[in-house]
Amino acid sequence: MFTTALAQRENTQLGELPLDLFAAIQSLKKELNAVILAHYYQEPDIQDIADFIGDSLQLARAAEKTNADAIVFAGVHFMAETAKILNPDKLVLLPDLNAGCSLADSCPADEFAAFKAAHPNHLVVSYINCSADIKAMSDIICTSSNAVKIVQQIPKEQPIIFAPDRNLGRYVMEQTGRDLVLWQGSCVVHETFSEKKIVQLKIAHPEAEAIAHPECESSVLRHASFIGSTAALLKYCQSSPTKEFIVATEPGIIHQMQKLAPDKRFIPAPPMNNCACNECPFMRLNTLEKLYWAMKNRTPEITMSEDIRLAALRPMQRMLEMSV
Repeated sequence: MFTTALAQRENTQLGELPLDLFAAIQSLKKELNAVILAHYYQEPDIQDIADFIGDSLQLARAAEKTNADAIVFAGVHFMAETAKILNPDKLVLLPDLNAGCSLADSCPADEFAAFKAAHPNHLVVSYINCSADIKAMSDIICTSSNAVKIVQQIPKEQPIIFAPDRNLGRYVMEQTGRDLVLWQGSCVVHETFSEKKIVQLKIAHPEAEAIAHPECESSVLRHASFIGSTAALLKYCQSSPTKEFIVATEPGIIHQMQKLAPDKRFIPAPPMNNCACNECPFMRLNTLEKLYWAMKNRTPEITMSEDIRLAALRPMQRMLEMSV
């Protein structure tokens, strides 16, 4: 698991790294009584050292249930904020504070407040990929795992604003038959997949199944034999008799797919351009070295006002209650 090259890397601003980062992190974990939570889109080394790996819903549940004194969140900013919302008395660390989210950034709090005011009497269902400020203005939070289930539980006569992802919102509308008012936000990664290149891949690999995350555009989803959250995609590829998959989501998940189904082949769906645009640039800001320094120095720490935390907690709790 540990590589010499990794051991020799050095952060000149913070000091020299230990030779064995994995052992050093394990030692710090005991010292802090910490738990390391990692999203499926993190680099393989971080996934391998994490205590728990999951999608947004799984990580929210893990954060809610942990008995640790500190939570080291290897993900992006809104995920660490979610952990702090659920655990106000715990130390919550994020390896890189710049690990944001293009989808969360596409929904500024002041603009959303005006949007909400323009649609009175609407219930606000917000995708968990949003800031604490947006959560605080919401009635219910959802994830890609439970968005359809949650909307189905809301009375049909109740008008709904769905934010911030228009692609997930459109998918929920198709699955539920509900007419949702959509905030026009999107994920830069999931909008970058090329329909043309996926079709070309399907021609080149006629036995392969295309599977996709519902944040992808509808032009990509129509070529998928299975659509689901990151965790659902992982589960599906294990249970399906198919031996080859074209995976239309952030390719970090392929590390777990290969570990859990080593006899199968996973082909990352290509972006429109010849780039690594299908990799989330924010998720990839976290590194094993930054995780070590965050634990060593107890910073960067996630903080927020208690008013915002309490307002954001209520819709989070509703989500967890409605997801049982």
